[in-house]
Amino acid sequence: MFASISSAVLFGAEGHPVSVEVHVDKGLPAFTVVGLPDESVRESRDRARAAVMSSGATWTSHRITVSLAPSHGRKTGSGLDLAIAIGVLIASGEIPAESVRNLAFIGELGLDGSLRPVRGVAPMAGAIGELDLVVPVGCAAEARLVALGQTRLVAHLSELIGVLVGEAPWPDHEPDPVLSDPEPVPDLADVRGQPLARGALEVAAAGAHHTLLVGPPGSGKTMLASRLHGLLPALDRDRALEVTMVHSAAGAALPPTGLLRQPPFRAPHHTSSSAALVGGGSNTLRPGEVSLSHCGVLFLDEVAEFGPKVLNGLREPLEEGVIRISRSGIHAVLPADFLLIAAMNPCPCGGGAPGACRCGDAALNRYLQRLSGPLIDRFDLRVNVHRPDVDEFLDNSPGESTAAVKERVVAARELAWVRQGGVNSALAPNVLDQFAPLEPSARLLLRHEMEHDRLSGRGYHRIRRVARTIADLRPVPSEKVSEQDVALAIHLRTSIGRALQIGRAA
Repeated sequence: MFASISSAVLFGAEGHPVSVEVHVDKGLPAFTVVGLPDESVRESRDRARAAVMSSGATWTSHRITVSLAPSHGRKTGSGLDLAIAIGVLIASGEIPAESVRNLAFIGELGLDGSLRPVRGVAPMAGAIGELDLVVPVGCAAEARLVALGQTRLVAHLSELIGVLVGEAPWPDHEPDPVLSDPEPVPDLADVRGQPLARGALEVAAAGAHHTLLVGPPGSGKTMLASRLHGLLPALDRDRALEVTMVHSAAGAALPPTGLLRQPPFRAPHHTSSSAALVGGGSNTLRPGEVSLSHCGVLFLDEVAEFGPKVLNGLREPLEEGVIRISRSGIHAVLPADFLLIAAMNPCPCGGGAPGACRCGDAALNRYLQRLSGPLIDRFDLRVNVHRPDVDEFLDNSPGESTAAVKERVVAARELAWVRQGGVNSALAPNVLDQFAPLEPSARLLLRHEMEHDRLSGRGYHRIRRVARTIADLRPVPSEKVSEQDVALAIHLRTSIGRALQIGRAA
């Protein structure tokens, strides 16, 4: 006999529909899976058999062939377990075929028949279409976010078999509501001093400008960077759904509601591999840190300690907002529209007190060469972070809070969206004169910088975008960008060589 069951698999951060076709015929007992299954899918034969027998049903002793259609594209993960088990039971006559019409199944089976959650349910549920979806109880929040049909929750295979043979109604497994406070965001009021760095952080948040912080150990670089995502506005539903789909595909923790409303903050260790940072893998394409920070912040602390090859992998997603991954026979496009903030010491020894640097010119050059010129050019802001003086450090009066700064950031972003339909860092060069017109004195200042080879073509456009953001953050925003706006944008884009020299002497 033959059965066809609807399910889905995960590919990158997207779900792909799969039809699990099962054929049971006379012959020596055997179980064959075709259709480019990976090892976890091939192992489903043992999980499905044990789960069916533990649920009180009969496992056929005939020859079983399972085809995963379409046959192109590798099928990965244990989410096909439930569909395979149901298909075998239908093809062997244990369950009527009519009972699964308009149903799709996703879930991993335990050997005792229990249903376990799998990663990537949200994108897989989106690929199912209008079919009713049967999933484990632990996947309820993710599935209901995107499922067009009804979501059926099942805790054990025996419950599902009872429903499909008409002996019991659908079980009521509504998960208990989980009340949890949102994770607290570090407050900018904790930062002592650092007026220039705090201002740069505000500009970075308002215009989505990539930022590099250079300073000696203990100057507050990490403290500042960890407060950037608290300045960003909450995600709207469409962007929140994009972020949730990526985190679901990666198996990352989701809030009880299933929807990630706050911009993510990711801070990978400097020993991370290229695949961990940009995504990929040998047989499965999993989202990397650049995708997990989509619509949020990617913080690279001690950026000069990352491998040069790993860092250069960021250049394309920084420009395009996506990461294209290609392997032999596998291609995927993953979202990667993130705000990059990086921190580094001025030299290998860290600099320390003024005049305490022990690094020679050769060591400093090797240190600097770990960041390629094209990557450095993509940082809109390069800020020197000095250690606060004693009076600032011992002053117990709090600085301006995250909430106060966030109000200005949100207002500036709303102004940009009304004006041009996006953040200032995304302004194309051909529309800068329209949305970021320069006053004559500001144009003369930029001309002077370019004539003295202090700005590349990319740097010229980035200075104009940053200056547009600075103008938007004024108490009374200006339609035109002034000379003062451009001068501050240039000051916040210190030459990296100059920044390191200042940091060593700080």
